[in-house]
Amino acid sequence: MSAVAPAVPAVSGRFRLSFPRSLRSEWIKLSTLRSTWWSIAITAALTIGIAVLIAFAFTSTGAVRQGINGIMAVVSPIQFTALLAGILGAIAVTGEYSTGMIRSTLTADPLRGRVLVAKAAVLAVFLFLASLVMFVIAAVIVSTILGAHGEALEWGAPDKVLLPLLSAAATMAVCALIGVSFGFMLRSGAGAIAATVGLLFVLPIMSNFFAFAGESWKWVLDAANYLPLSAAQNAILPSDTAPMSAGVAFLTLGAWVAAGLLGSWVVLRSRDA
Repeated sequence: MSAVAPAVPAVSGRFRLSFPRSLRSEWIKLSTLRSTWWSIAITAALTIGIAVLIAFAFTSTGAVRQGINGIMAVVSPIQFTALLAGILGAIAVTGEYSTGMIRSTLTADPLRGRVLVAKAAVLAVFLFLASLVMFVIAAVIVSTILGAHGEALEWGAPDKVLLPLLSAAATMAVCALIGVSFGFMLRSGAGAIAATVGLLFVLPIMSNFFAFAGESWKWVLDAANYLPLSAAQNAILPSDTAPMSAGVAFLTLGAWVAAGLLGSWVVLRSRDA
């Protein structure tokens, strides 16, 4: 008499992997890392601290009486904090490669494109919301400082306060996605961080060296306007004298994100973990 194999219970549909569950998985991995919260704490300290110092500098030098827009004090720290956002994005990816967790991630979810999109979406939304909170707090404090001199921020004018704050928070999310892209493409923590810092910080400085090189090198300065942080400046505080309009600046930032994620997707699909 042959043995009867035990029936295998059917897998319930509520246990199937889906994109929302991939998002939840990526959020758990991101939120349980101490490096995430240390990075956010340092970013908040720099954002608020530098903004306050600039606000006091405005009041002590009389700049507020010369028509200086106070929101500049709030968004100026992004030149430094964007680096932290990019580095956080890089280590969120390379940390998985260094520990080998990426193999478990791709085993649990074989759709590599979904893994990429889920990680990018979680990091972008997290950085955007966290940065927006930081910028709002900094704006409230700066407005209080400048308000003592009759130059409080014009909260009732969206183009003077709300839109710059939203644009600055979006820039932080873009920089995080650039770090994510380098993380997937290079898989090395040191390499991804170096590439991110090079693109966001070193290249803009190097391009300034060509300001005195004459007209034959002017194309270098024109090309530098399309670097991420250069475009972000025109998106956050647009003006008639800026090298590009706000619309072109946002398109440029979007192009950097699209190119980076597309490159990451190609690399992630074409090689082993």
